[in-house]
Amino acid sequence: MAQVDNSDRSQRAGRYVKQMSGYKAFIPEHLPPADLDLTGRITAALSQADLALGRLDGAVETLPHPELFTAMYVRREAVLSSQIEGTQASLDDLVAAEARLRGDRPMGDVNEVINYTAALTFGVARLSALPISSRLLREIHEILMNGVRGGHATPGAFRTTQNWIGKTGATLSTAIFVPPPPDVVPEQIGALEKFLHQPSDLPLLVQVGLAHAQFETIHPFVDGNGRLGRLLITFLLCERQVLSKPVLYVSLVLKRRRDEYYRRLQAVRDQGEWENWLVFFLECVSEAALDAARLAKRILSLREAHRDAVVNELGARAGKAIRLLERLYRDPYIEVNDAASMLGVSYANANTIIFALEGMGILREATGQQRNRIFVYEDYIALFRDL
Repeated sequence: MAQVDNSDRSQRAGRYVKQMSGYKAFIPEHLPPADLDLTGRITAALSQADLALGRLDGAVETLPHPELFTAMYVRREAVLSSQIEGTQASLDDLVAAEARLRGDRPMGDVNEVINYTAALTFGVARLSALPISSRLLREIHEILMNGVRGGHATPGAFRTTQNWIGKTGATLSTAIFVPPPPDVVPEQIGALEKFLHQPSDLPLLVQVGLAHAQFETIHPFVDGNGRLGRLLITFLLCERQVLSKPVLYVSLVLKRRRDEYYRRLQAVRDQGEWENWLVFFLECVSEAALDAARLAKRILSLREAHRDAVVNELGARAGKAIRLLERLYRDPYIEVNDAASMLGVSYANANTIIFALEGMGILREATGQQRNRIFVYEDYIALFRDL
């Protein structure tokens, strides 16, 4: 990848300032960066990202009731973003936990993902009443960190102690990066909030890329900054109505390119390489959008194939079986009692329908029990597993 020459602008993003204890902390310059060059490779990357977003929006619009499908997009984003931070829980663990099955992973890991799902869902809904702001960030952080690792570290409150980023065992003196001291965090977040809401000629995706990097540099909370910073990308895209539905999440791409992701962020701080960061960010947006568009098409193909199979094989029961199938696109697991209540039929009739879908290979019984059985829509879940 070609590099933009920023050798004479190494302090464009900020500077390291020695603190009274002897370590150096980074003090960011406010956004936007001085002399930001949006020509050349950034122009091309921005064009590709806009094109990919357009394709995604079109693909999502082909889905019937697309709001049903967003729940699984949210689940996948929650799993992938948490995995970047070292969480071991998988999409299957999350679905199993939601369906009250016992997974192999520690529940603490699963709870982190459940919190992420709740924080994302809450944040998207909250945007209708509250714009992206320090208040909203604190509210979301409180949900994100409630009762999980780092949950002791004042959920919902900006840090009052110095944090740092480094390998296990690193100290303030040996850290890879030391964010700004806690006393300047409120002012830095306020400046970021002002940048997000003041009129700007910058392209929206450029603003989002700048804001994400700046948030990660400020690192305003004791823990959970990485996850919240990736949520910020989603919230900004939703707030600015880039897509008709919230189905664009970059965590899958950032997981694939994790080392480069961290390296690009650090190069902004150390060398002022804003342009190279933006090219990388826009490439990630393009890749994520194309991934999501392909996924939308695969969902549509699966739905059509299974609807056709149900109509051809279940005769008079097909109508209710299709209603049940539609419900599974939101929550891909079902108990017989829930199916009976949803369809307005007896337990015996619901059991017959579920048994028929199981026989067709559409549903799989997941508990191995004779009572309180739970059935999962395996083929649908499989589409969302890490690609």
